[in-house]
Amino acid sequence: MSTVRLMIPFLLLAFLVFGIAGSDAAVSVQCPYPIIDDEGNTTNPNVICKQLAGSDGFSTMADGNVIYNFGFSDVTNVPIDQVLFTAELAAKMPAPLVKVKEGQELYLTLTTLPMKMRPDLFDPHTIHWHGFPNAATVFDGEPMASIAVNPFASLTYYYQVPEPGTYMYHCHVEATEHMQMGMLGTLYVTPLQDTVTEKYAYNDGDGSTQYTVDYPIQITSVDPIFHAADLNIQPLPFAAMEDTYPLINGRGYPDTVNPSTALGASPENTYKPSQTMPSLIEATWGDTILLRLSSLATVRFYTVISPSLPMKVVGKDAKLLRGSTGHNLYYETNSVTLGGGQSADVLIDTTAIGPIATPQRFFLYTSNLNELSNDQQDFGGMMTEIVISPL
Repeated sequence: MSTVRLMIPFLLLAFLVFGIAGSDAAVSVQCPYPIIDDEGNTTNPNVICKQLAGSDGFSTMADGNVIYNFGFSDVTNVPIDQVLFTAELAAKMPAPLVKVKEGQELYLTLTTLPMKMRPDLFDPHTIHWHGFPNAATVFDGEPMASIAVNPFASLTYYYQVPEPGTYMYHCHVEATEHMQMGMLGTLYVTPLQDTVTEKYAYNDGDGSTQYTVDYPIQITSVDPIFHAADLNIQPLPFAAMEDTYPLINGRGYPDTVNPSTALGASPENTYKPSQTMPSLIEATWGDTILLRLSSLATVRFYTVISPSLPMKVVGKDAKLLRGSTGHNLYYETNSVTLGGGQSADVLIDTTAIGPIATPQRFFLYTSNLNELSNDQQDFGGMMTEIVISPL
């Protein structure tokens, strides 16, 4: 083989590395209005601007195992020249929560950054708002129907939010790999019916979806062998994928009830928290709890149960459960089964347990009993607690 032919791959690699990062590539944000003025006041409450960065990082499982992952981090209002440093090894699992109100305009900028631990990867990323009726396919995030964001580039997605409910979002590039690696999160929309003092899951017109406190609960799971292969530049075992870490908001029990955001580690001792969403559900007797349940698990269906606290399901897949004649189709249950891409809005009436004098502790967990483990460690996994305090 000639010297010229040997040089071609290296010249191509150099072009990809240095060419992409040239004068045409930059971290940028599109936002039509200054949302916060110099005094910290909101200048246009109908417009929301957020910026996410796609990169890599590490998460610590409840048994202490450190898992390599891809993910998003929130770099909203971070100075442009600090975005790379801020997002480096800062991938969150799950991705940062996105919350908007019905009727608002959301400008969501995605910046794709190099992978610190895998500098050989040039994967683009997208944001796919699952189940959302986009105004144009360019904002869908499915790369064959829209566009993807290459490393060192930014794209601002535009959404005019039409309907309330619990949604989710994820990267749709090489979706099986990127979702397994952690590029997924919760996105929910509050209704116009909300007031300063009263909150509702939907525009119900009769107050039947009113709640006091809400908690996003996202179901996912992790295959540590797959994640290790991605870190160590090995063939990825798609056909053999077996998730042995069932998670709620990126954590297994007992970390689900740990209020600390300081979970996550790096073998280079570059510490940046990864799992920043505790899942301990807390309320005062008399409150109505809204659980915003969603699943982006890539391997199997999961059933979540609450044996001691009846759950009223009022919404499925970001739609109010109501018939064409206006009749409520809510139902009470102790279990909700979700597959990947599904969501449910569930109300829990804390007075159902009767008056209490001391805090009461209940469990929310999967009925798939083999999923109550952290890999080889029993008595963990997809479980959290509901703590109800007396008045």
